[in-house]
This record gives sequence, structure tokens and C-alpha cells, in this order.
Amino acid sequence: NMCSFSGKKLISFLFCLNYTADIISTVEFNHSGELLATGDKGGRVVIFQQEQENKIQSHSRGEYNVYSTFQSHEPEFDYLKSLEIEEKINKIRWLPQKNAAQFLLSTNDKTIKLWKISERDKRPEGYNLKEEDGRYRDPTTVTTLRVPVFRPMDLMVEASPRRIFANAHTYHINSISINSDYETYLSADDLRINLWHLEITDRSFNIVDIKPANMEELTEVITAAEFHPNSCNTFVYSSSKGTIRLCDMRASALCDRHSKLFEEPEDPSNRSFFSEIISSISDVKFSHSGRYMMTRDYLSVKIWDLNMENRPVETYQVHEYLRSKLCSLYENDCIFDKFECCWNGSDSVVMTGSYNNFFRMFDRNTKRDITLEASRENNKPRTVLKPRKVCASGKRKKDEISVDSLDFNKKILHTAWHPKENIIAVATTNNLYIFQDKVN
Repeated sequence: NMCSFSGKKLISFLFCLNYTADIISTVEFNHSGELLATGDKGGRVVIFQQEQENKIQSHSRGEYNVYSTFQSHEPEFDYLKSLEIEEKINKIRWLPQKNAAQFLLSTNDKTIKLWKISERDKRPEGYNLKEEDGRYRDPTTVTTLRVPVFRPMDLMVEASPRRIFANAHTYHINSISINSDYETYLSADDLRINLWHLEITDRSFNIVDIKPANMEELTEVITAAEFHPNSCNTFVYSSSKGTIRLCDMRASALCDRHSKLFEEPEDPSNRSFFSEIISSISDVKFSHSGRYMMTRDYLSVKIWDLNMENRPVETYQVHEYLRSKLCSLYENDCIFDKFECCWNGSDSVVMTGSYNNFFRMFDRNTKRDITLEASRENNKPRTVLKPRKVCASGKRKKDEISVDSLDFNKKILHTAWHPKENIIAVATTNNLYIFQDKVN
């Protein structure tokens, strides 16, 4: 089991890395976990690489260093609509590695790009018709034939855009997801989902369209979409009304009629002015096994069995103590924050973020949970994170934090879990933290 509680608490996490960046907007491990990509508000992608030689010394497995940085998107202007298009990276998805190079998809609001990340540690020398500086020689001066050779040079990591998928979305892209056939992928915006082939940039197929004929009748938007991890015809998308629809692409070309609708009936005792806003789903993720999916709404994380649509099999309260604070969270717009969620490699633990730079973990087997904090205070390497407790009301204990002193400007929206090890990446507003489990 990848993640178990020792005594009262989840595996202890140690601080490993703090990297200061622009405002981080997405975090994603590749399939081996050796690389970790972050995207930011300035359109940059920064890739970190796990240190190879330290894999043997297990205590420093969490060492990640900057491997490559490149500008993925630039700010643009849509002259037809007089709109600025932000360069902010909304999502990054890695393709499984097929050869020495790595490939990833990155997207802003409108344009998806396929990037190739490759290494060069040799350069050719001794051309017949070219000087070493690249100038061409006069062919009449060439009297002997040389065989060019490769000479070693300092390692260079190059990022080059191989495909640009543009002009297919009227609204802002919120999700991209690579299919398990590794040939196609989907991109979703507020009202439509498109299916692309990775080799074809000039056309995509619209597979979901929920745009009403009259925009005044618009009642819901698509908030997230994802392909099933091993069934290439199945995908899900979530909505701002708190429903998740599972679609089968074998049924029809346009998947406007879903195969399954996952929805939990509302608890009448919790009904309030904010019910609809807080039921909006901000993230949906299939488990690695493909049996379950996890959804995140404003106050909770829910685990659904794909075979049962009428209610989730597990519900975890992320920060229930905020229910009484929804009015002020509405006024400062925090109620619209989009928290993401992630599974650990064995699907036994789930993780999601909260405010005050807290993040939460829930062990599905023992039903225990823990709150940890990503902060500069504990950023000396090898510091063990201390569990945090929030006091909702009444008398506060010594090490508890009162709800009223939580900082709502400090929030963890983006988290990622290494697919094979207990290494997690947590993004506060502009710091990336990497923690690893403490090996005794």
C-alpha cells in the first residue's frame, strides 16, 4: 500500500524544494514521475527533473532541479472581437514517452501546443562545405573529402513546438485530456468539447455542444473534462450545476446524449442562497484503475463508482468550517475559486488544496484525514510537516488556528502526486513546494 497511516497520522511528509515563480496555474508529473512541469500566468513552462543518482539514496528521492524553461504562449489580441488573449497556461498534459524525447501539450485560453523536449550533448564537426561557424566555403577550395564527426558538448535541453492547434474554441479552454489510444485528445471550453488527432492541426471534431440556440437560456457551463484512463471511447465532463456526464463516443458522433449522469440529490437542510455556486464542480479525475472518479466542489471531494450514478460512494469534507463564512467568501470572490484534486499512485489516498496554504489528504481505507501547510516557515530541507487543525467555533486549543485568522489570499489550487512514489507537488500562489514521505 503506497500510503498508510502510522498511528494517528498519514505518512509524514518532508519539505524538499521551494521554487519561486510567477503565479503558478498548473502542475503535472509525467508518466514516470521523473519530470514535473509547471505552467504560469506569464505563459512559461518550467520543467523539473528528479535527480538520478539520488534514487539509490532513498532519503533524497525528492530532489528535483530545473531541467528546462521555455516560453510556451505569448499574449495575443483577437482583432475581430477586440479581446486580449492571456498567455496564462491553463493546463499541461504529458504524452507517454516513446523515444528519447518527451512530448507535452500546453494550452492557454484559445490555443493548444504540442512541445517536444529533447536533449543534445553532441554536435557535428568537420563539414566539407561549411566552416565551424556555419559560413559556407568556396567549393573550389575543397581539395580533400572529410567525414564529419560528432564531438561531445555541454548538455542542452531544447523545447520546440511541433504542432499548434488553434482557432477551434470560441470560449476559454478549461481542460485538455489525452486519450488512452495516445493518438487523440480532447479539449473543453465552457460550452463545447472538441476531439483532436495529435498529428492533425487544421481540423477537430466537435463531440459535445451544450450551447443553447438563445444564449439567454444558458443555465450551465462545462467546468472540466477527462478521458477514461483505459477505455478509449469513454470520457466525462462536469458542469457548474454539480452534475457529471459520462459519454460513449461509440454511441454517436455528437455525444450530446450522455450514457450516464452522476448527480447527488441536494440535502434540503443545507439549502442556501449559495447552494448552486458551491455545488459547481471545479475538477474531475478518474482513478488510475478506471473504476472510480473523483470530483471537487467548493466544500468537498466526492468519489464516485462508475457503476453507481445516484450518489457518491465516499464524501470528504475539505473545509466544512467555511460553510458559515460563505457570505464573505462570496463578497471577496473566493467562492468562485477552482480547486483541483489528485489521486496517489495506488488510488488509496486523495489530495486537494484549501486556504491559508493548507492542503488536505484523505485515506480511503482508514477514513482518516490530515491537514498540512505549505509555507516558507517549514522550508528548511528535511523538515517534517506538522499536522494543522482549524478551530471552527468555541474555545481554541493551543495549536489550533481560528477560522477568522485564515488568510484567503493564500490558497492551494493546484496539486500533483508522483505516479509511483510518495512525492507530492503543491503550488501556492507563486511558490512550488515538493514534499516526500519520511523514510524511517
